[in-house]
Amino acid sequence: MTEVLAVFRSRSQAIDCNARLRAAGIPSGLVNTPREANIGCGLSVKLPQSAYERAKRVISNSRYSAFYGYLKMQTEFGRKFIGRIG
Repeated sequence: MTEVLAVFRSRSQAIDCNARLRAAGIPSGLVNTPREANIGCGLSVKLPQSAYERAKRVISNSRYSAFYGYLKMQTEFGRKFIGRIG
């Protein structure tokens, strides 16, 4: 299963982003940023890979100052594999 994480350094901006994505009809949820990402503590917005392009437009238009970037999270055999997207 492959999902995309929009990673933030600000909890309040991650919460706001999740609300904006849901208002735009994009399925999303808040998760703790995985330790494997090596970004420190924080919240991320998890969304299906199929919604990545639409979510990217919403996030870009919102101009979040604490936005770190996008990570691709793939789960196989109970292990998480994290990689940066663009």
